[in-house]
Order: sequence, then structure tokens, then C-alpha cells
Amino acid sequence: MEALGPVTCGGVGAALGAEGRPAPEARVHFRVTRFIMEAGVKLGMRSIPIATACAIYHKFFCEIDLDAYDPYLVAMSSLYLAGKVEEQHLRTRDIINVSNRYFHPDSEPLELDSRFWELRDSIVQCELLVLRVLRFQVSFQHPHKYLLHYLVSLKNWLNRYSWQRSRVSIAAWALLRDSYHGALCLRFQAQHIAVAVLHLALRAYGVEVPAEAEAEKPWWQIYTMDTEIP
Repeated sequence: MEALGPVTCGGVGAALGAEGRPAPEARVHFRVTRFIMEAGVKLGMRSIPIATACAIYHKFFCEIDLDAYDPYLVAMSSLYLAGKVEEQHLRTRDIINVSNRYFHPDSEPLELDSRFWELRDSIVQCELLVLRVLRFQVSFQHPHKYLLHYLVSLKNWLNRYSWQRSRVSIAAWALLRDSYHGALCLRFQAQHIAVAVLHLALRAYGVEVPAEAEAEKPWWQIYTMDTEIP
């Protein structure tokens, strides 16, 4: 599996600190991307827009030092921008109210006062900053369509009863979602990430691909050939 290019953020060296523990920056990014995912669900966003928001966030902090800007403000702007990119537009007011409830679960929706307008202006200005830093390159190819294709073909390949008894499909989707806590989506090709999470899910549940031992190539090499899925 080859990396896409010289992207250093989110790598093993950058993510691990002393004694193999996650570095402080990695822990911050984990918490903030968890916020993006939870806020995205509460805002009714689909999986792809949420993934795009996480990718925008990670790509921004590949270019900018973490201490330079409030990561949660960048996350809110990433949600707003991802809604535009993926044509699931969000209102800044909804993003602000969901975010406020996330940090203050017992609070009421914010009034349309000076604080609200300051937050709204901050999100809009931060969105423009993100676009400039990323040079307006905010479209991404996500692994989701590849994983869906692989699961359908593998389901037809495996024994129907063993597939129904396992939770490979659920585990694969969960692993894919969790992969966006880091910058894997920027470091590797989408089809490689999809086949990696599927391979891990199969290993976790002890499901073997039929005739794998007799095959000329491992099953995953068939899926990672350079072919596009329409």
C-alpha cells in the first residue's frame, strides 16, 4: 500500500509521542474530529459530508500549526464548508446551536445577540481562511463507494450463512468512520483504505475468503487494482 505523497501530518511519527503514546496534538485532533462527527449527525449530515468536514479539518492543520487557531472554530467552519462542497447546505445558526449544546448540554439555544453574531462572523471568516490555506482544493475522493462495492462483491463470494452470522459489514463501516479521527484519508488512496478496513474486519471476526490459499493472488490485490468505480 503506497502513500499518496509527502503528507507528514497524521503519520505514525507525528501521532506518537514518548513511550508510544499519542502525542498531545493527536489527542486534540481526535477530540475535535469526534466533535465534527457528533455535530454532523445532530445536524442531519450524511456520511460523505461528515467525512469531507474531517478531511478539510485535517488538511488545514497539515498546513497550519495547531496553536495558531482555535481547532473547534476550524471544525465548525469545516462543517459549514463541507455542506457547501457536498451540496448539503447548513445554516450557520444550526451549527452554532448544535455546537453550543455540545459544549453546554443544559443550555438553551443562543439568543440573536452580539455574541451570536460574533460567532457567526467568526465561522464565515474562518471558512474564507480555510479556503485560502487549502488553495480552494476541498474536494476529496472518499473510500465509502469502494467499501460498498467490495462488501457487495464479497458477500456474493462468501457463504451466505457465514456472512449473515458475522458482523463484518457493520465492523468495516465503523472502522472506516473511525479512520477519520486521523489523517489517513489524506495519506492513502481511497480504495486502499477501503480494502484495509475490510481486511481488518474479516480478521477480527475470523471470516476466511473461500479458496484464498489456492489463489494466485490475495483477494485484496484484486480489489486494489487501479480501476475506478462508476
